[in-house]
Amino acid sequence: MAATSNNTSRSIVIIGILFFIFGFVTWLNSVLIPYLKIACELNNFESYLVAFAFYISYLVMAIPSSRVLKLTGFKNGMSVGLLVMAVGTIIFIPAAMTRTYMLFLLGLFVQGTGLAILQTAANPYITILGPIESAAKRISIMGICNKVAGVIAPIVLGAIALKDADELVASLDSLTLAEKAEKLDELSGRVITPYIIMTIVLIGLAILIYFSALPEVETDSEDENLEEINKNKTSIFQFPHLLLGTLALFLYVGVEVIAGDTVISYGAAQGIEFETAKFFTSLTLGAMIVGYLIGIVAIPKYISQQKVLQISAILGVILGVAAILTNGIVSVLCISLLGLANALVWPAIWPLAIEGLGRFTKIGSSFLIMAIAGGAILPLGYGLLADKLDPKMAYIIVIPAYLYLWFFAVKGHKIRN
Repeated sequence: MAATSNNTSRSIVIIGILFFIFGFVTWLNSVLIPYLKIACELNNFESYLVAFAFYISYLVMAIPSSRVLKLTGFKNGMSVGLLVMAVGTIIFIPAAMTRTYMLFLLGLFVQGTGLAILQTAANPYITILGPIESAAKRISIMGICNKVAGVIAPIVLGAIALKDADELVASLDSLTLAEKAEKLDELSGRVITPYIIMTIVLIGLAILIYFSALPEVETDSEDENLEEINKNKTSIFQFPHLLLGTLALFLYVGVEVIAGDTVISYGAAQGIEFETAKFFTSLTLGAMIVGYLIGIVAIPKYISQQKVLQISAILGVILGVAAILTNGIVSVLCISLLGLANALVWPAIWPLAIEGLGRFTKIGSSFLIMAIAGGAILPLGYGLLADKLDPKMAYIIVIPAYLYLWFFAVKGHKIRN
């Protein structure tokens, strides 16, 4: 038992490192959106194609990712995912040299593809590494690793990419075309060194994971109870709680990305300088860390996973409405505090959605990874509404999403036939 406990702890540490990488790469988008909006001269809708290109890869690549995992297993699949991400970060180098927006988007898509493979392996791995009733606690630990990286990433890249951005934006209209191009080229080149470093780190981690002692977890067999329950099941579409959970995760990732990736641009739209606004995403993720700490202490000892999901959904509605009804820093802080509402949604949905899948676990996990495409669709919808209405009223998009999360917590996860 002691050996098993040590193996589990070691595995949690290794997966925690991977979740740190997920967070670091993912939450760089919150800086890339305003940064590329300036460097490539984009409107709101065009700038949110950053989130679209990154997250749509989960929809396109989740099923192929499950096939990769069938060939490689969870452990080697994680190494493959890291190497694919490294290809995506390399693409950023010629993109920055030529200030070509489509190349930036291609790099983001490839990074997202690598993350799709990693997430398809790591999320079910940590979920089934111990008792299902405490899965939300383990995922909360992973969430802290993810969001600590998310707090650090925008600050680091923001300090490099958005340095003196307010002065640059103010001066652009007074420059000649040649001077403007020169300034924007210099701005574009700022990301070259950070992405070279990221490429080296990702390749190093891929090698480390490949030679690590991370154990393989078997999901293709079922215990006797599940074998009896699932004996007539021939398709993943015969698990309605998974399908409803997939939609819940789609909407959740959408509102999580909106809260994290739009808040810097929204702060600027509310008249707050970039020098201050660049910290808002870190504040959002800091609020998520507080939520994860609550989950680690409280789940399942004091509160169940489904009850946490209900409370989170209600808090999301309250903060979304408050952001729309207030102005300035108060409104921006309401968006950042959505991080607290969002923190325990992912940890709660995963175990509720994949419970009882047995031999369908890998394909079920692929469905849930596909749902991360919500981070592509909903922020794009926000960007469209921000152009048509205004950046504040565009947050109306989060309200129905949180209401559906409440439905899944109350009833949706119980529907098994």
